[in-house]
Amino acid sequence: MFLVPIWEVIMIKVDATGQVCPVPIIMTKNALKDIDEGQVEVSVDNKISLENLEKMSKEMGYDYTVQESGEIFKIIINKVGENLENKKDEENIVVVIDSLHMGKGEPELGRILMKGFIYTLSEMEKLPKTILFYNEGVKLVIDGAESLQDLKSLEKRGVEILACGTCLNFYGVTEKLSVGSVTNMYTIIERQLNATKVIKP
Repeated sequence: MFLVPIWEVIMIKVDATGQVCPVPIIMTKNALKDIDEGQVEVSVDNKISLENLEKMSKEMGYDYTVQESGEIFKIIINKVGENLENKKDEENIVVVIDSLHMGKGEPELGRILMKGFIYTLSEMEKLPKTILFYNEGVKLVIDGAESLQDLKSLEKRGVEILACGTCLNFYGVTEKLSVGSVTNMYTIIERQLNATKVIKP
């Protein structure tokens, strides 16, 4: 990583090619911290990393442009003035689901309880800001899942639904994702650290 002066604009170039999630996100965030204003140009060699960087830029309130050259993607992030990085809601509730079952004990009972939990959550007036799915929990957001319609209803009402990309890949169901979007470990940790309350059924 090195600084390149462009007239009066500072640009930091970050080479994240060959790096896997969440390393490109971490490298980019560190580069953004190094400047008050300016640009950070990040090079990656896969679309998943590019999509994660685009999401991060939007969440932080930064404009960006994308350039594609062969197998290399470059995203140029503009850090100018105020951004959304440090803005927090008064209440930020995050629900984390890592299993097909709610609680421990009889699996069938746990499955029924989880289905009831998600349905009841979708009927609540007060909603979480984010629902995180990881480990076996990602099977609840794929084609054919019992609670899919309830989760789609939550998403329509503004709830952010995120599923661990590594977990989807591990179970071979990435292409079956039917609600929400793919996320990475950095975002999973960040959402929980920034939450005012974390709920795990």
